[in-house]
Amino acid sequence: MTPSLPDILLGNFLCMAEAPPPESAGEFMAGKVGVVALLSLLAAQEAERGSAARVWENATLRALLNAAAPDYGAHLAEAARAEDGDLSLGSLDRANATLRRALIGLHEAVEAAGDVQRDHAILRLYGQMAHARRLDMPPLPGR
Repeated sequence: MTPSLPDILLGNFLCMAEAPPPESAGEFMAGKVGVVALLSLLAAQEAERGSAARVWENATLRALLNAAAPDYGAHLAEAARAEDGDLSLGSLDRANATLRRALIGLHEAVEAAGDVQRDHAILRLYGQMAHARRLDMPPLPGR
């Protein structure tokens, strides 16, 4: 499961809203605050870049599926019709899930057919998708 931005923020709230037992207030609480702070930093990056990454990814997947449809089946063009909806992260993710499932099916067909050129294009796309969704960890203290 990949937690959504609202899931992470709700988890942070619940973690900080509950007071720790007195015996765990020292180092435990410091560690708890550190984890919440890190999750908050990553959530802020996702809030800043997440929608743009999903819109780009969905458009790119649609183009790739539509281009492959003549060779690998009209079902790919049908999957490419998945709409982004209201541009909320949830709506974008629902469309993205449909597009990714179609991409996986296409990739399997491409590999079975020995279509090296299209296989390499899909592999490059995987790298671009990962880069677009990256979250940057802060430097470690003292480094």
